[in-house]
Amino acid sequence: MFTEQQTERYSRHILLKNFGPRGQARLMTAKVLVIGAGGLGSPALEYLAAAGIGAIGIADHDKVESSNLQRQILYPEDAIGSSKTAAACKALKKLNSEVTHQIFLKSSETMTLYLTAPTGFQPSF
Repeated sequence: MFTEQQTERYSRHILLKNFGPRGQARLMTAKVLVIGAGGLGSPALEYLAAAGIGAIGIADHDKVESSNLQRQILYPEDAIGSSKTAAACKALKKLNSEVTHQIFLKSSETMTLYLTAPTGFQPSF
């Protein structure tokens, strides 16, 4: 079910009563869209990737600024001037190379898609 590396990496999740291997497997196939990769979104993205969420969509139209660094700890100094989505993908790939990422540059377009999507819409990454 899991590779040796995955078993070691997610061992604490796998050992949790009422979560176990089945719960971790569900996380690894889950898809999450995070709208906003700033003060709240950046740490959320880190935790989602670390937990092994299978696919993470990131929507943000902003660029990393030096004033972001003290509270948006996902971004290093060399990301200043880069789009937050590209910088986030780069950082998350270093954190967990098995997680896939999809970039949405304009939050407003992503929200429009979400709000107009038919019931039961399943995004594809």
